[in-house]
Amino acid sequence: MRKLLVAAAAASVGALLASAVQGVPASAAPTVNWGKCASSRLQQAGAQCAFIDVPLDYGKPSGKKISLAVSRIKHKVPDSQYQGIMITNPGGPGGSGLTLSTLGAAVPKHAGDAYDWIGFDPRGVGSSKPALTCISDYAGFNRTPYEPTSAAIEKTWLARSKAYAQACGKNGGELLNHMKTTDSVRDMDAIRAALGEKQINYYGFSYGTYLGQAYATMFPKNVRRAVLDSNVDPRKVWYQANLDQDVAFERNIKIWFGWVAQYDNVFHLGKTESAVEREFYKQKALLAKKPAAGKIGPDEWVDIFLQAGYYIYGWVDLGNAFAGWVHKQDAQPLLDLYGDPTAPNADNGYAVYNAVQCTDVQWPTSWTRWKVDNWLTYARAPFETWANAWYNAPCLFWPAKAGKPVKIDGKGVAPILLLDETLDAATPYEGTLQVRKLFPHSSLIASPGGTTHAASLSGVSCVDDQVADYLATGKLPQRKAGTGADATCPYLPRPVPTAASAKSAKAATGTVAKASSGLTGRVRR
Repeated sequence: MRKLLVAAAAASVGALLASAVQGVPASAAPTVNWGKCASSRLQQAGAQCAFIDVPLDYGKPSGKKISLAVSRIKHKVPDSQYQGIMITNPGGPGGSGLTLSTLGAAVPKHAGDAYDWIGFDPRGVGSSKPALTCISDYAGFNRTPYEPTSAAIEKTWLARSKAYAQACGKNGGELLNHMKTTDSVRDMDAIRAALGEKQINYYGFSYGTYLGQAYATMFPKNVRRAVLDSNVDPRKVWYQANLDQDVAFERNIKIWFGWVAQYDNVFHLGKTESAVEREFYKQKALLAKKPAAGKIGPDEWVDIFLQAGYYIYGWVDLGNAFAGWVHKQDAQPLLDLYGDPTAPNADNGYAVYNAVQCTDVQWPTSWTRWKVDNWLTYARAPFETWANAWYNAPCLFWPAKAGKPVKIDGKGVAPILLLDETLDAATPYEGTLQVRKLFPHSSLIASPGGTTHAASLSGVSCVDDQVADYLATGKLPQRKAGTGADATCPYLPRPVPTAASAKSAKAATGTVAKASSGLTGRVRR
């Protein structure tokens, strides 16, 4: 969970919000020249692509411009049935959303066909210009262990974090002062204006829910419908959110250990959750002495298996990689899962994650505070705590001024749909309950016992059909009294591996080095 951005003083924030209510006037709207997309996936989906120029600094609307990469898949119904644009965001901050315009095809009952689906790379991300990168190979192999069990380790990680922040300051220039969530909110409204629409529809996952919350607060009358899946708790951005996340990931990795034990006839890693857990930490200790293939040390080991706490999709692949290493010393599945941290601009998502999160709100400036809080959390949740702490540590040294987060208020917003699995670790469920409270016209569909993050439109008909009904007609589950969910659905079913499936499972590639830790920065759909 991470990323927010710069504000000046309380007075300027007030002025910002006051002008935001008015939105971008038509006379100031940028133009859009649609053309062919570079992405083959978008080409196959029939998308159009464009760059939309927006102000670098919305306080100086006539000043320097930056360019947002935008894609569009147009509605497939007669114009008389058109329901407007559907802007999307996959999370992050730092996630590329350019190809998310294809999401409409996943909505059942052809309910997505009535919308123009809009994907975009937020400022600093991916194909948008300029794109932020600081130290491309920062997530390189065989790094210093995460746990600062000695003064030397602590000093090394603090120096690395400071160097990364300084590199971002050097490479990012003036962009770093305009990377807050509020800047991306204004970018979304600029996209709305450029497309000639009075309102937007919105579908956001993970950090994208916070972006949606902020947009709805700043531009309440501009929201027609919105689906927010796996909600950030706006009370906790971003320091406390990360500590809470550590505890939630500890729970979820134990659930995965238990699943591996359930299929000991496939993986042969232990017949109980505790036995699998002991084997996991045994291998982590061995890798500290001798990294797999000279590359996968204890840090990379944790980063790889963090994915099990996010999603059930890769559980078989992860179990196969774990077993392959233990039984055959086969490092290739681990390397495939980790990805290539030396690829050009490999840190783009991480750089933007920091640029947003470190400036949305002021983080504690005392390393002593961080140290105490993380050691206390580590005592309860050793799996991910220090990995997450160092993931966020550049915020200690960030060279751009922090602002104040938007006070989320959904009282004047049209009815929206909230979704979450109740054991979501990246955005703990209490955050979605808080958003339900703040948006009194919303309805929440929960999936009790589910551990998958951002799971909608993944094949659970109970959830997906209700999403389709909402997008088609505005129909929501009837809101119930109290503070809980308004409807419940089964969670995304956990896989049932066989010896054959484990043997043939293909490891997912390139996911960990780019999005390996933390709530919204590892929070990628």
